[in-house]
Amino acid sequence: MRIEDLQSPLGSRHSKKRVGRGTGSGLGKTSGRGMNGQKSREQVRRGFEGGQMPLQRRLPKLRGISRSAMPSAMHRKKYAAVNVGQLERFDAGATVSPETLKDMRMVKKLESGLRVLGEGRITRALTVRASHFTVTARQKIEAAGGKAEVI
Repeated sequence: MRIEDLQSPLGSRHSKKRVGRGTGSGLGKTSGRGMNGQKSREQVRRGFEGGQMPLQRRLPKLRGISRSAMPSAMHRKKYAAVNVGQLERFDAGATVSPETLKDMRMVKKLESGLRVLGEGRITRALTVRASHFTVTARQKIEAAGGKAEVI
């Protein structure tokens, strides 16, 4: 096979539309623009809303990145969450950190840190290191004889 033998796959190349060249072409008379209306007569720019105040002018001007100007979801912190009951897998006396949870695939992504929630029961004394603990999670860890350390 040589470079001059190469061909494009069948159906990948299309002939150019010849608009307004008679009814036999399928694109005669109105040239594929339909019957009446503004779009059949002239080009209407993208985003034109028929004289209504367009979207880009209705929105307030948000310049720069500041917490007051931008939506709050943009600045909201996202925590990876683990329940106290899931920590029962670890041996007594073990230190549980966000990295160990990620290695064990209990957490997919450590975004802004780790948050330990109070769902479930724990019977083993563990040292848990996380960014945030709920009140019930902290109580259950300490009642089992463990420590809850904030990173």
